[in-house]
Amino acid sequence: MADDQPLLEVENLTTTFSTDNGTLTAVDGIDFSVDTGETVCIVGESGSGKTVATESITRIINTPPGEIEGTVRYDGRDLLSLPESELQNIRGNEIAHIFQNPQEAMNHCYTVGWQITEALQIHQDVSDDEARAKAVDLMDRVGIANASSRFDDYPHEFSGGQKQRVMIAMALVGDPDLLIADEPTTALDVTVQAQILRLLDDLQEEFEMGILFVTHDLGVVAEIADRIVVMYAGKVMERGGVLDIFDHPGHPYTQQLLECLPEFGGSGGGIPGTLPDPHDPPDGCRFAPRCEYAEEACRTGDQPDEVEVAPGQEVSCVHYGPGGNPSVVRSDGLGPGDGAADGDSEVGPADD
Repeated sequence: MADDQPLLEVENLTTTFSTDNGTLTAVDGIDFSVDTGETVCIVGESGSGKTVATESITRIINTPPGEIEGTVRYDGRDLLSLPESELQNIRGNEIAHIFQNPQEAMNHCYTVGWQITEALQIHQDVSDDEARAKAVDLMDRVGIANASSRFDDYPHEFSGGQKQRVMIAMALVGDPDLLIADEPTTALDVTVQAQILRLLDDLQEEFEMGILFVTHDLGVVAEIADRIVVMYAGKVMERGGVLDIFDHPGHPYTQQLLECLPEFGGSGGGIPGTLPDPHDPPDGCRFAPRCEYAEEACRTGDQPDEVEVAPGQEVSCVHYGPGGNPSVVRSDGLGPGDGAADGDSEVGPADD
């Protein structure tokens, strides 16, 4: 892989499902990339298409009823055009998934050790003894105390945090280059969540993995992300470096997500309104029906093109486009191509 080539590059990814009510578009033409050793967080409310986007990468979406289109380049290969036999060698080996709920992802009829060794032996030609030794080592490295004696325990004998550590161990059996973590800390208490995030950070440094992390929790994002992709109703609203977006959020949706955080002075509540029907999304900007700054131009045509508002930060909003007025949504008046602020001004919704 060339040094300047992303580890993962997704272009125009679209995932639809055939339903009794017609075609449901869960992901609608999104782009993003992940570099080696980088953590990219996909954020947004539940139902924004985050999980479907990541599961489309390795084609673990059931097709039919699902249909995946676009380009997903990994190590010079387009994963969407690979034969299933070749893709099986990549799944769980070069690209690994950690799923939302370890309680459901694990098989409770088999011991934890058996499940880790099974994942290992699918991808590597090793003996039972070698597989057991590596599984115990992985359990130890992810923080399972007395790993050797816990090898033959069943999932129900582990706490929620321990189950998540086991899932991480299973994901690491192939020494993956890319780890896709889908809401891996959602069901955990704050203390265990912090432990899991530190563990992922340590393992990323050890394995030099890229991480694609899916979450709706911007507090988690602040701790781990290098870059952020903000999704809403199957579309990308904003993207950029974590500091740029937290200090200078451009899209009204990003601003409202941040304003929900108590640490940002918010109430901790949600954004008023609901996501649009994915069977029949609105014209124009998907967020327009819930946006206090929406104008007629926001409600016609397609989702606005992404406009660079600072180096590496792009926003899909008509107020930044040709003829737009960024001061409508940004109190600092920063517009396309003006570059980032010097860090001496707060950015948020314009004062009324």
